[in-house]
Amino acid sequence: MSPLTDGGRDLSAATLIEDVPPGEPWVRELRRGEVLRIVDLDGNQAVDTLLFDAADYSNRYSAVDTLREQRSVYLGLGSRLLALDGEPLVSIVADTCGRHDTLGGACSQESNVVRYGEHTRHMHACLNVFLAGALKWGNGLSKRHLTANINFFMNVPVTSDGGLEFADGISAAGRYVDLLTERDTLVLISNCPQLNNPCNGYDPTPIRLIAWGVS
Repeated sequence: MSPLTDGGRDLSAATLIEDVPPGEPWVRELRRGEVLRIVDLDGNQAVDTLLFDAADYSNRYSAVDTLREQRSVYLGLGSRLLALDGEPLVSIVADTCGRHDTLGGACSQESNVVRYGEHTRHMHACLNVFLAGALKWGNGLSKRHLTANINFFMNVPVTSDGGLEFADGISAAGRYVDLLTERDTLVLISNCPQLNNPCNGYDPTPIRLIAWGVS
């Protein structure tokens, strides 16, 4: 594996190692300079993620600013994920998957009905998981802060006519992405429970989160 993508980090020095089941939220504030690794344990799992300036939750991840500044609709090694103020929240400093989605958004009860039929209305969805995580965290984080998100490991190709296609994932078991915090950042994750499209291989699985403190 290339040293440009393997991260080269010592697991024995990690300050956090935690597995998150599918359909569960994870929320934590990371200080500037910490690294968070998201591991796709079994492969083909979508990890919906929201990022906020820890000092001002209204200054959150901006897909529009991020895509405009990097001139790419996909995220990967070297991508800087910008907030609404135009400055980075995190940077991708290691990536063994190669491409991540920031267009497809989070699944919701409403989108499930539109895409898959009325019988899916009450199935689990990431928007509900995000809301549960926000309520768990408190401190003023609420539904109004839940906007456009990143979908790590998810494959959403842009078609020739400008549409989006939810396709089979390009990740595999053990692949990961490392995020370096560029400021104190609140991270809110929904480990996607989606059963109806191939983003999770129709079989949602756990992820592992590993963090390293400021060196």
